[in-house]
Amino acid sequence: MAEIVRMPKLSDTMTEGTVASWNKKVGDKVKSGEVLAEIETDKATMEFESFQDGVLLYIGVEKGKTAKVDSILAILGKEGEDVTAMIASESAGAPIAAVSAAAPVAVSASVSAPTSAPVVASAPVAAPITHESNGRLKASPLAKKLASEKGIDISHVAGSGDGGRIIRRDVENFSPASASSKSTVVPVFAPSGTESFTEENISQMRKTIARRLAESKFTAPHFYLTMEINMDNAMAARKSINDSGDVKISFNDMVVKAVAMSLLKHPKVNSSWRGETIRYNQHVHIGVAVAVDEGLLVPVVRFANEKGLAQIGAEVKSFAEKAKTKKLQPSDWEGNTFTISNLGMFGIDEFTAIINPPDSCILAVGGIKAVPVVKNGAVVPGNVMKVTLSCDHRAVDGATGAAFLQTLKSYLENPVMMLV
Repeated sequence: MAEIVRMPKLSDTMTEGTVASWNKKVGDKVKSGEVLAEIETDKATMEFESFQDGVLLYIGVEKGKTAKVDSILAILGKEGEDVTAMIASESAGAPIAAVSAAAPVAVSASVSAPTSAPVVASAPVAAPITHESNGRLKASPLAKKLASEKGIDISHVAGSGDGGRIIRRDVENFSPASASSKSTVVPVFAPSGTESFTEENISQMRKTIARRLAESKFTAPHFYLTMEINMDNAMAARKSINDSGDVKISFNDMVVKAVAMSLLKHPKVNSSWRGETIRYNQHVHIGVAVAVDEGLLVPVVRFANEKGLAQIGAEVKSFAEKAKTKKLQPSDWEGNTFTISNLGMFGIDEFTAIINPPDSCILAVGGIKAVPVVKNGAVVPGNVMKVTLSCDHRAVDGATGAAFLQTLKSYLENPVMMLV
């Protein structure tokens, strides 16, 4: 009997998904465990495996289209099985032509996903096409990974898979000599005085970022506390650790550790507003904002107060690499109790950040700047870093946030205290 395959909920914040690619077409046999499609969520592109055997009788969401969670993604069943009634019941009685896996026909349906469009089972394409109409490179995740490991620009590889999709063997058999014969595309520039622009569809990640930050900014009453921290001792400590040759740590690793230890002394900052209650967390899970092409991801360093600088550095580095390749899993970004956003490496001296729900606070970290400072009544060279704490005034008061920053300052100005 035919079964409906629904758009899966692949993350805690996912409300809709976009089909990045289909690995099967109508009429193909599908085995349990085979990758049926690649689904783009608000945080990553993930392979979606079939949970049953059968023939793909119907595709409910075209490649590149978006549908809500639990809407019809596809229907699997026996070859030749009529699924018209099943589709019609999902689309509130809209007339639908019968679908046969043995002889695929054009099918249009108004399913629960508002952006789904008619799907046509077509004949094989005449020539390989390695890019979709929206510019996305058609390649399997394994092919992309293999190309990255071999240092191959995958856009130069010709695809031999369905619809010109680049697969593993294409990368393994790739020869740079064959790619050099490709013609060079010369950009065409608009003449002076001509107005022009481009538009891109909003990704699921960007939609979720926009929604969550808007909710945070206009729901939580933000206030901001800025403090200067003398980083002379922190710089000396980092140099000593890195010169040992055993491990390499960054200033951000030191900030994460100092924040984690400060939160233990100020649990009201390590909290979340829950409407009728305020949750004060005894554990410390720090989200570290990582910039990717489509926005920000916030993987979580769990029990950060219990980890050393080297372990924190290794985790953050691994998260950053996984974020850029969209390999983060839901377990990597869930459970944060406090968030750090560091733009110091981009030359930013000072900024404010929007609170990352469900946290009550987020720390914006600027770069270290050489400035004149006063020590013992004399003006001497120094190195200062500015941090700004954004607080949800419903859960955290000004004095509470200020006390937290004072503790953080003491740890970073005397980093040996983090070793006690």
